Amino acid sequence: MPDMSVSLVGHAALEGWLATRFSANRVSIDGAERLSGGAIQENWSLSLTIDGKPRSVVLRRDAPATIAASRSRSEEYQLLAAAYAASIRVPEPFGFCGDSGLIGAPFAVVERCDGTAYGPRVVRDTTLGGDRAALGEELGRQLARIHAMPVEGELASLLGEPPADPAREMIAALRNWLDAMNIERPGMEWCLRHALITAPEPADIVFTHQDFRTGNFLVDGNGLTAILDWEFAGWSDPMSDIGWFCAECWRFSRADLEAGGICARPDFYRGYERESGRRIDAVRVKWWELVAHLRWAVIAVQQGHRHASGEERSLHLALTGRIADGLELAALRMCEPGTNAADAGQTRAVT
Repeated sequence: MPDMSVSLVGHAALEGWLATRFSANRVSIDGAERLSGGAIQENWSLSLTIDGKPRSVVLRRDAPATIAASRSRSEEYQLLAAAYAASIRVPEPFGFCGDSGLIGAPFAVVERCDGTAYGPRVVRDTTLGGDRAALGEELGRQLARIHAMPVEGELASLLGEPPADPAREMIAALRNWLDAMNIERPGMEWCLRHALITAPEPADIVFTHQDFRTGNFLVDGNGLTAILDWEFAGWSDPMSDIGWFCAECWRFSRADLEAGGICARPDFYRGYERESGRRIDAVRVKWWELVAHLRWAVIAVQQGHRHASGEERSLHLALTGRIADGLELAALRMCEPGTNAADAGQTRAVT
């Protein structure tokens, strides 16, 4: 895969493709900057001049190695476009190119929105996001709108049939991803067994973001500007997104603020319940918080495996792999008798 840092500025073929997407006579690429974050994808900020007027966009493509759970850039673009059409607060999608020959890999181009996404900074810097209770409510409202998105046409074809039992299917997927790496993680295996035994019975199944958390949305000084990173979206229990957002592993340095390190749970819950008309099931959410730690632990192991296998040598990936140990310990503690997560589900027949 070519080094894009050298070749994007003045890339004639890409400028021609952009001119077509913007129905412009001429587009020039005047600057290109690799954006931080995006361990699974590369994100590039492009400074354009479109028929004499400046505009900034983001070009998004796969990193050299990815993980099993991540959708392709084509699928992610379809999901983002569907969310934009449903008036979810996301960057405007401008186009997708499936021709690997243009810049070395398929890519999507979307609006560059103002704001900061870096989770540790967002939770610490209270000048970001405006009133935090109001930000929590707005995040709850946006998540409710995601869960109410109409699934039809191309989106229905992409998602396929809803799973019969999202909780059990998630546990099976996590086990399969661990097995595929041929590694031994007895603590994770024990927690996965516990989660399987205590899994809640199937209930509502809706379209879910599946990575809705602090770090995957942009905020400026006033509030929320965009919800990002749709590469994991699919069918699930709506409580899975709420558990993922509220899981302690995504609160960064503000473990006391249980809704994403942003605000108290009631603020986030209030926005969600008022917009959706759905009551949040605290028992189910606690079970999904346990699974959030296990899922993030497995993804961390996958990221470390990308480095260790030689697929993509990266200090960032290697350090991400080390996070798995702390997540595994946190999950084990959540499985202790008497904890909310341990008591969350009703014991079910296990095969």
